[in-house]
Amino acid sequence: MIVVTGATGALNGATVEHLLERLPADRIGISARDTAKAQHFADRGVRVRQGSYEDPDALRDSFAGADQVLLVSGNDPSADMVALHRNAIEAAVAAGARRILYTSQQGVATDGPYPPAAIHAATEEILADSGVGWTSLRYGFFGHSFAPLLGPWQETGVIAAPADGPVPWTAPADLSEATAVLLTGERSYDGAITLIAGEAVTLDDFAAIASGLSGRTIERVVMDDEEWVADQTAGGVPEPTARFMLTMFRATRAGHFAQHDPLLAELLGREPRGVADRLAEQTGY
Repeated sequence: MIVVTGATGALNGATVEHLLERLPADRIGISARDTAKAQHFADRGVRVRQGSYEDPDALRDSFAGADQVLLVSGNDPSADMVALHRNAIEAAVAAGARRILYTSQQGVATDGPYPPAAIHAATEEILADSGVGWTSLRYGFFGHSFAPLLGPWQETGVIAAPADGPVPWTAPADLSEATAVLLTGERSYDGAITLIAGEAVTLDDFAAIASGLSGRTIERVVMDDEEWVADQTAGGVPEPTARFMLTMFRATRAGHFAQHDPLLAELLGREPRGVADRLAEQTGY
């Protein structure tokens, strides 16, 4: 039995779809905050039980019988996500899981400019102390997430943003497929593994790619950090949101996401989707 959390969302929902291609439905379980949202899986024979990270008792019941549990990381800025992740890990251990997999993120660090990196680092420490096998899936930044960083370049012909560094933007569909391969494969990966696209690109690279796709010159303009924040807030972005986005620019230019790793391609048996493909999908060019 493989039990998946977050399966009512796009990422782990796609992982369940890939699992259904590889396993009988009765070997797959879903732990969902709202079971009605997972009814389409229940109709296909997947076990669906209610569970949330805030309710350890319900979690233990939803994880019962699981050999492996896939935990999705939370992203509520107002919650104590480390404590909630601890609840989920302890519930999986209490339910008898042999291995816990956790959707982490590339660039995990206890200190650094990007706050979620510390949450993932703390969660990985809990996993390491859990007493069971664990795999932290350090996903690359999702390929659709770069859009807010580019700004309205299609209208202006300019990508105006703070100084940045390389990031291997990764297609969520590739991550979901690879995660299903990991869950159903014969080889276990212990500890943290990095699953990222094969190319790390900067906003200069984006400008060049966008120029080629659109057939016109897209200019990259480097803005001062505070000038960019002011520009974002003037455009209606809440200042806390703009400052959070700024932490990512600072992390990229410090090289926190610059590494390369071939594992995603190895698991897929092909090269992951590249930035040009993702940008073309989003723009229609």
